[in-house]
Amino acid sequence: MDARSESEPVKNVTTTERKSDRELVVTRTVNGPARIIFEAWTTPELLKRWWAPKSFGIAFISCEADVRVGGTYRFVFGHPASEQPMAFFGKYIEVTPHSRLAWTNEESAEGAVTTVTFEEKGGKTRVVVHDLYPSKEALDGAIASGSTCGMGETFEQLDELLVALGV
Repeated sequence: MDARSESEPVKNVTTTERKSDRELVVTRTVNGPARIIFEAWTTPELLKRWWAPKSFGIAFISCEADVRVGGTYRFVFGHPASEQPMAFFGKYIEVTPHSRLAWTNEESAEGAVTTVTFEEKGGKTRVVVHDLYPSKEALDGAIASGSTCGMGETFEQLDELLVALGV
């Protein structure tokens, strides 16, 4: 018998796995329907509330997303230790509402192509984030920089947003 109380939510676990020299895959089950989770990934007002890991000390300055095939996105962040804002940008290469989203990361020549899938089952959604880097060195560099380590916290913030939205 489980000693956890009925009202205590089950904590979802984020897994990160290097699948090959060029591929990093992050998986997490999120408490909510795929339709709402997809909205949280594609609506700037919602993205700004959960996307940047709070422990990194960065904050959104602006968030623009034209979520359609060929549309672009641009996320600009500020950090107290940096005089210049950091911009992340690219274009959407696949948009299948509620099930699949893919985009380029064009802020450097070493940027990955990110594909996210949303698979709903029983009111929860399994989210798989697949980053394909142009080379082994590019993925090694991303891991060494720490830029790939914030997804667990980011997903926790998404969980908090969903609770705030009443999901």
